[in-house]
Amino acid sequence: MTKKISILGSTGSIGTQSLDVAEMRGYEIVALTADRNAAVLEEQIRKWKPKYAALNDEKAAKALKTAVADTDTKVYSGAEGVAFCAAAKEADTVLNSVVGIAGLKPTLTAIGEGKNIALANKETLVAGGALVMKKAKEKGVKILPVDSEHSAIFQCLEGMNKKEELKSIILTASGGPFFGKKREELEKITVAEALRHPNWSMGAKITIDSATMMNKGLELIEAVWLFDVSPDMIDIVVHRESIIHSLIEYNDNSVIAQLGVPDMRIPIQYALTYPERYPSPVKKLNLWDYRNLTFFKPDYETFSCLGICRDAIRKGGLYPCAANGANERANALFREGKIGFLQIAELVERATEKTENKTAYTLDDVLRTDKYARELVDSLL
Repeated sequence: MTKKISILGSTGSIGTQSLDVAEMRGYEIVALTADRNAAVLEEQIRKWKPKYAALNDEKAAKALKTAVADTDTKVYSGAEGVAFCAAAKEADTVLNSVVGIAGLKPTLTAIGEGKNIALANKETLVAGGALVMKKAKEKGVKILPVDSEHSAIFQCLEGMNKKEELKSIILTASGGPFFGKKREELEKITVAEALRHPNWSMGAKITIDSATMMNKGLELIEAVWLFDVSPDMIDIVVHRESIIHSLIEYNDNSVIAQLGVPDMRIPIQYALTYPERYPSPVKKLNLWDYRNLTFFKPDYETFSCLGICRDAIRKGGLYPCAANGANERANALFREGKIGFLQIAELVERATEKTENKTAYTLDDVLRTDKYARELVDSLL
C-alpha cells in the first residue's frame, strides 16, 4: 500500500528534500503547505498534484489560487488552511518542517486526527512539549524525529532492552561558523558571516540559531521530551565534521553512535519508512575521506544560549516557550540589522527571566507566553 503524506513547510530545505525522498519511494503527496513562497509551491503543485495546498500568507495564497486554477488542487490560506492540510483525512503521515512556533498548532491538529508525525519542527516540543506528548500518547500516535541528531539518538536507542540501561544522551554540535571565537570577537559579526554554516544548508533562521548555538539548546529541550529523560542526562559535544550525528551511553559505559554523511535525506527517509530501511539517495560514508574526527567541549560562556536553554528546561513549565519566543524575535531582529549578534542571547535571557511560569499549562498559555516574550524583546530594546 502506498504511503500518503502531507508536508508542512514544503518549500524550505527540509521540505524540498522530503519531496526527493517521497519521489524515490513512490509516495503519494496529499497536501503541501508553505509560509508565502507561492512560486515554488506552484511548481510543486504542478509536479506532485496534491489534493490540498495552503499558504500561511493570505495575499500569497490568493495569488496561488489564481495561478493553479487549472489544476485539481484546492488552495487554502492562513493558519487555519495549514491546519486543514495537517488534518487531511487521506494522509497517514504528516511531515512538519514549518519553522518556529507556527508548527505547534498543525502538529496538535494532525495528532488529533491520528496522523503519525515526522517532526522537523523542534519548536513544537520546545514550546508545548507536555501538550504534544500527552496528546500523542492518548491518540497512540508515533512522533518520529527528523532532525539528524534526534534521529541518531532514536536509532541508537532501538538496541536498548530497557530504559534503565540508558546512562546519558550525547548530542553532537557542529559548532557553527564561529567555533573557537571568544565573545569580544563576535561583537561586530554581520548577518552574512553568521549565515555561512560550515556543513549544512539550512534556512536563514535555523542557520543563525546554529551560529549562536541556540539551535543546540533547543535540540536539548526537544530531546528531553522525545526520549523522556532529565536535562542532566544530556551532554553536548562539538564535533566539527558532522559525521557522528549523536550518541548514547549505556550504564556499562559503552557508547553507541550513528554515523553518516551530512545529508538530511537519511533521517527524513527513516522517519517516513520506519521501522523499515531502504536504499537512499545519499552517498556512502567512506571514513577514509575524512581521516580525522574531532571533539571539543562547548563554550558555554561565549555561546550562552546553551546555558539559557538548559536552565529553562530544568525549571520546566513555560520557561522553554519563553526562551523560544524571545529567540525567534531576537533572531529576526538580528537578520533585519536592528541588533548585534551578541544581543540575541542577552535578550533571550532577560525575556526568559521575566516570564511568569506555570508548570501545568494549556495551549492558550503557550501562545500567550510566546507573544509576551516577543513583545518583551521589543520593549527591552
